[in-house]
Amino acid sequence: MFSPLMDGIVEREAITVVDEAGLDAFAQSHGDVVLMVSGDYKRLGEVHDVAVILPELVKAFEGRLTPAIAAPEDERALQARFRFTAFPSLVFLREGAYLGVISRVLDWTDYLREISEILARTPSSPPSFEFPRTDSGAGADAVH
Repeated sequence: MFSPLMDGIVEREAITVVDEAGLDAFAQSHGDVVLMVSGDYKRLGEVHDVAVILPELVKAFEGRLTPAIAAPEDERALQARFRFTAFPSLVFLREGAYLGVISRVLDWTDYLREISEILARTPSSPPSFEFPRTDSGAGADAVH
Protein backbone atom coordinates (compact mmCIF):
# COMPACT_ATOMS: atom_id res chain seq x y z
CA MET A 1 0.00 0.00 0.00
CA PHE A 2 2.57 2.57 1.17
CA SER A 3 6.34 2.43 1.38
CA PRO A 4 7.83 0.35 4.22
CA LEU A 5 8.68 3.58 6.09
CA MET A 6 5.12 4.88 5.83
CA ASP A 7 3.65 1.50 6.74
CA GLY A 8 5.79 1.56 9.89
CA ILE A 9 4.65 5.07 10.82
CA VAL A 10 1.00 4.20 10.23
CA GLU A 11 1.34 1.13 12.45
CA ARG A 12 3.49 2.68 15.20
CA GLU A 13 1.42 5.88 15.48
CA ALA A 14 -1.93 4.14 14.91
CA ILE A 15 -2.81 6.54 12.09
CA THR A 16 -6.05 5.77 10.32
CA VAL A 17 -5.95 5.23 6.57
CA VAL A 18 -9.11 6.66 5.02
CA ASP A 19 -10.57 6.39 1.57
CA GLU A 20 -12.67 9.08 -0.04
CA ALA A 21 -15.92 7.31 0.85
CA GLY A 22 -15.03 7.12 4.55
CA LEU A 23 -13.36 10.49 4.98
CA ASP A 24 -16.44 12.52 5.84
CA ALA A 25 -17.61 10.17 8.60
CA PHE A 26 -14.08 9.95 10.03
CA ALA A 27 -13.53 13.72 9.95
CA GLN A 28 -16.95 14.57 11.39
CA SER A 29 -16.30 12.37 14.40
CA HIS A 30 -12.76 13.59 15.12
CA GLY A 31 -12.92 17.40 15.36
CA ASP A 32 -9.77 18.89 13.79
CA VAL A 33 -8.23 16.42 11.34
CA VAL A 34 -4.99 16.62 9.39
CA LEU A 35 -5.17 14.39 6.32
CA MET A 36 -1.91 13.52 4.58
CA VAL A 37 -2.33 13.00 0.86
CA SER A 38 1.08 11.68 0.02
CA GLY A 39 1.47 11.11 -3.68
CA ASP A 40 4.00 8.73 -5.22
CA TYR A 41 6.80 8.09 -2.73
CA LYS A 42 8.94 6.59 -5.50
CA ARG A 43 8.97 9.90 -7.38
CA LEU A 44 8.69 12.43 -4.57
CA GLY A 45 11.32 12.37 -1.86
CA GLU A 46 9.29 14.81 0.23
CA VAL A 47 6.65 12.13 0.89
CA HIS A 48 8.81 10.44 3.51
CA ASP A 49 9.77 13.78 5.06
CA VAL A 50 6.13 14.74 5.56
CA ALA A 51 5.27 11.24 6.82
CA VAL A 52 7.92 11.59 9.53
CA ILE A 53 6.83 15.16 10.34
CA LEU A 54 3.10 14.35 10.61
CA PRO A 55 3.21 12.59 14.03
CA GLU A 56 5.50 15.34 15.35
CA LEU A 57 2.97 17.99 14.31
CA VAL A 58 0.21 16.10 16.11
CA LYS A 59 2.37 16.09 19.26
CA ALA A 60 3.27 19.78 18.86
CA PHE A 61 -0.42 20.68 18.78
CA GLU A 62 -0.95 18.64 21.95
CA GLY A 63 -3.52 16.26 20.56
CA ARG A 64 -5.73 18.90 18.97
CA LEU A 65 -5.18 17.30 15.56
CA THR A 66 -6.25 13.79 14.63
CA PRO A 67 -4.03 12.45 11.85
CA ALA A 68 -5.18 10.38 8.90
CA ILE A 69 -3.53 9.28 5.67
CA ALA A 70 -5.41 9.05 2.39
CA ALA A 71 -5.63 5.67 0.72
CA PRO A 72 -3.35 5.82 -2.35
CA GLU A 73 -6.11 4.86 -4.78
CA ASP A 74 -8.15 7.92 -3.73
CA GLU A 75 -5.40 10.55 -3.75
CA ARG A 76 -6.34 12.09 -7.11
CA ALA A 77 -10.02 12.30 -6.17
CA LEU A 78 -9.09 14.02 -2.90
CA GLN A 79 -6.76 16.36 -4.77
CA ALA A 80 -9.67 17.39 -7.01
CA ARG A 81 -12.01 17.75 -4.03
CA PHE A 82 -9.67 19.92 -1.97
CA ARG A 83 -8.10 21.65 -4.99
CA PHE A 84 -4.43 21.51 -4.11
CA THR A 85 -1.77 21.35 -6.80
CA ALA A 86 1.22 19.55 -5.25
CA PHE A 87 2.01 16.37 -3.36
CA PRO A 88 2.52 15.64 -0.55
CA SER A 89 -0.19 17.80 1.02
CA LEU A 90 -1.66 18.12 4.48
CA VAL A 91 -5.38 18.95 4.34
CA PHE A 92 -6.92 20.41 7.49
CA LEU A 93 -10.57 19.77 8.27
CA ARG A 94 -12.84 20.70 11.17
CA GLU A 95 -15.67 18.22 11.65
CA GLY A 96 -15.35 17.43 7.97
CA ALA A 97 -15.31 21.04 6.71
CA TYR A 98 -12.29 22.45 4.89
CA LEU A 99 -9.89 24.76 6.74
CA GLY A 100 -6.79 24.83 4.54
CA VAL A 101 -3.90 22.94 3.02
CA ILE A 102 -0.13 22.92 3.22
CA SER A 103 1.74 21.37 0.31
CA ARG A 104 5.28 20.03 0.26
CA VAL A 105 7.82 20.31 3.08
CA LEU A 106 8.21 23.45 5.18
CA ASP A 107 10.60 24.52 7.91
CA TRP A 108 9.35 23.53 11.36
CA THR A 109 8.60 27.12 12.43
CA ASP A 110 6.66 27.69 9.20
CA TYR A 111 4.57 24.59 9.90
CA LEU A 112 3.75 25.82 13.40
CA ARG A 113 2.84 29.30 12.16
CA GLU A 114 0.79 28.16 9.16
CA ILE A 115 -1.08 25.45 11.07
CA SER A 116 -1.94 27.91 13.84
CA GLU A 117 -3.32 30.28 11.20
CA ILE A 118 -5.28 27.48 9.51
CA LEU A 119 -6.80 26.31 12.81
CA ALA A 120 -7.93 29.87 13.58
CA ARG A 121 -10.00 30.00 10.37
CA THR A 122 -13.69 29.48 9.89
CA PRO A 123 -14.39 26.49 7.64
CA SER A 124 -14.95 27.38 3.99
CA SER A 125 -14.92 25.90 0.53
CA PRO A 126 -11.53 25.00 -0.91
CA PRO A 127 -10.09 27.72 -3.13
CA SER A 128 -10.61 27.57 -6.87
CA PHE A 129 -7.85 26.27 -9.08
CA GLU A 130 -5.97 29.14 -10.62
CA PHE A 131 -4.02 28.46 -13.76
CA PRO A 132 -0.95 30.56 -14.51
CA ARG A 133 -1.57 33.33 -16.99
CA THR A 134 0.43 33.31 -20.15
CA ASP A 135 1.45 36.32 -22.17
CA SER A 136 -0.29 35.88 -25.51
CA GLY A 137 1.44 38.93 -26.91
CA ALA A 138 5.09 39.36 -27.91
CA GLY A 139 6.86 36.26 -28.97
CA ALA A 140 3.80 34.03 -28.97
CA ASP A 141 4.04 33.45 -32.72
CA ALA A 142 7.80 33.16 -32.87
CA VAL A 143 9.22 30.05 -34.48
CA HIS A 144 12.40 28.64 -32.96
